[in-house]
Amino acid sequence: MAVVVPFSPADATIERLVELVNADMGRVNSEILSRTGSEVTMIPEVANHLISSGGKRLRPMLTLATARLNGYSGDGHIKLAAAVEFMHTATLLHDDVVDQSDMRRGRPAARKVWGNEASVLVGDFLLGQAFKMMVEVGSLRALEILSSAAAVIAEGEVMQLGAAKNTATTEDEYLAVIRAKTAELFAAACEVGPVLTQRSKAEAAACRSFGMNLGIAFQLVDDALDYGGKAAKLGKNTGDDFREGKITLPVVLSFRRGSESERAFWTQTLEKGEVSDSDFETAVGLMIKHRALEDTIKRAQHYGAIARDALALYPASEMKQALEEAVEFCTARTH
Repeated sequence: MAVVVPFSPADATIERLVELVNADMGRVNSEILSRTGSEVTMIPEVANHLISSGGKRLRPMLTLATARLNGYSGDGHIKLAAAVEFMHTATLLHDDVVDQSDMRRGRPAARKVWGNEASVLVGDFLLGQAFKMMVEVGSLRALEILSSAAAVIAEGEVMQLGAAKNTATTEDEYLAVIRAKTAELFAAACEVGPVLTQRSKAEAAACRSFGMNLGIAFQLVDDALDYGGKAAKLGKNTGDDFREGKITLPVVLSFRRGSESERAFWTQTLEKGEVSDSDFETAVGLMIKHRALEDTIKRAQHYGAIARDALALYPASEMKQALEEAVEFCTARTH
């Protein structure tokens, strides 16, 4: 069983953002293709398997958008956006190995096709290419921001390992994990835009805050969708987090609010891994009972509001409106 979590507004879209950065994204995609080339045949095969699998490329779009929002007119944002996408792709390749995931964006995960070793090593290759592009742009501050993000993301992965299958994880502890693991790359992707134009620290901080809070909202919606989304639109099966024993916010809230017997259910299924066919349906039922999905979405909308507020110092423009609509999309999406 899966319920569809109510989102609002239903017609939220990122079409305006896609349209405004479309020409630049064409150049980013060309850069990505040229940088996946290698005489080692397996490298482009593995990289392109994931790169061409239909992701929205939201993170590089944010780099392009914040550069334009701050009046940038050069070419450096193209390579930085490609670098951001390579960093994201590398983390997906590594994540699937750590999580032993079978599917990614509706296709077999690279590790299922080529094996864990190839997935990890190609991820490392993409990170290397990302850093080469950062250096070529020639902005020491942009290099510092993105290289720091790479370290924080790795810390987040290790933090998540520590929290894995631990039902005693608190909400604060979980938020610390997603800030590092997911939101940090959103923040860095947005911060390098104003940095390229050497705008004030206030503008760089505003864009970073926008990205960080958008990233938190994005991940919280993902958490809810795993229990309340539509599998056909998710690119993965609903319940993957549950079957992998992941402790996400809906679980944290359900465990904290549950009775002794309900907490025993979470301990048995997530900590001990003793899962029967009907347990996912039971899990969703407990989340509905304790408003865990509803409150996870409310948390996401709260962070989305902070993201929108971060852009308040910018004058009205079509790009600013597009970024605000991107927040609505991320908190209202059903896929």
